[in-house]
Amino acid sequence: MNKLIIMTRQFRDDENGAAMVEYTILLGIITVAVIATIIGVGTWVGGQWNTLNTALAGS
Repeated sequence: MNKLIIMTRQFRDDENGAAMVEYTILLGIITVAVIATIIGVGTWVGGQWNTLNTALAGS
């Protein structure tokens, strides 16, 4: 546990640590955007599929 605390303090004092935090935040934002896009596209495809299924069942 002490090693983790020491490493965290070194990252805090080092510019590379700050850059790593920025990249981690950016990666998190990109991940959330990708997941939201996948969910949105999945919902749209599901709606299109249901519309097609209804149209085919009616004819």
